[in-house]
Amino acid sequence: MFSIFSIIALIIALTVHEFAHALVADRLGDPTPRSQNRLSLNPLRHLDPLGTIMLIFAHFGWGKPVRIDPYNLQNPKRDELLIALAGPTSNLLLAILFSLLIRFFPFLISILTTFIFYNIALAVFNLLPIPPLDGSKIFINLLPQQQSLQWEEALNQYGPILLIILLFFPINGSNAISLIILPIIQMIYSLLHLIF
Repeated sequence: MFSIFSIIALIIALTVHEFAHALVADRLGDPTPRSQNRLSLNPLRHLDPLGTIMLIFAHFGWGKPVRIDPYNLQNPKRDELLIALAGPTSNLLLAILFSLLIRFFPFLISILTTFIFYNIALAVFNLLPIPPLDGSKIFINLLPQQQSLQWEEALNQYGPILLIILLFFPINGSNAISLIILPIIQMIYSLLHLIF
């Protein structure tokens, strides 16, 4: 059930996710996120107004994307890859942290498992290679230069439409995105449960 803890968990996950993008971009020499006050763990710096409303009422939302300027990066291809990876990685690290906390605060298990689930879900969802998700930047920057340009053009043209179709086209009472990512989320969740 979608509860107040689910909303809090998602806000924290989105905030840390976008902060991680900003922090890595800043460390790699791009002052753009700093100039836009994105080097903060204040959720208000990272939440998109419409994305937040959708989060509360539609149980699906998004944060404000961190803008970067590739011309400020020493090695744009490598650095864009690292910046894109920073968001999902931060969510997986948060999931590990919350898994550890269950050992010390077992009475908070229902709340902490909610936080674990949504951090894993946000990480896995963002790794899909579809714009505007982080996975598209990771995928494009792993390709050779010529191929990356071709794929970037195609993905930017059709990716957002594909994402909307996958999110809202119903399949057996669910949607295509859920069918793709839920098994991966459950596998990571089970693995953390076994380890911690």
